[in-house]
Amino acid sequence: MCAAIAAGLLIATFQASAQAADPHRLALQISDDDPVKMRAVLDVAANVSRHYSGQGDDVEIVVVAFNGGLDMLLDDRSPVKERLLNFLKSMPNVSFIACGNTLETLAAKEGRRPPLIAGISVTQVGVAALMDLAEKNWTIVRP
Repeated sequence: MCAAIAAGLLIATFQASAQAADPHRLALQISDDDPVKMRAVLDVAANVSRHYSGQGDDVEIVVVAFNGGLDMLLDDRSPVKERLLNFLKSMPNVSFIACGNTLETLAAKEGRRPPLIAGISVTQVGVAALMDLAEKNWTIVRP
């Protein structure tokens, strides 16, 4: 009986430590061409990253941009370009994803595909990327 209890405690302890090792995961949506909202997204990413790092926890953060929010990630017009470049250099736990559909729409409208800031990933459908992350238990927030 004691061996069974000890084994159960050992398994429970292992499961708790395995759960504690899982990083926190946050996906931030930006879909508005509004510099205030873009800065808010970056503020949230920085605050959440600092919070969990201060507790010794890992956190993964991804910013998904589509519709008007894609301007945040465009090299030739991002109103938050300098701050975003600092994130890319100093916060490896924060990544940025651009919606390919929005890029194609802009390319058709402007006659060229607008350039993304270096280090930005592209997914075909931004909303589908958010749905996929939600289905993998990421927390989705639209600041």
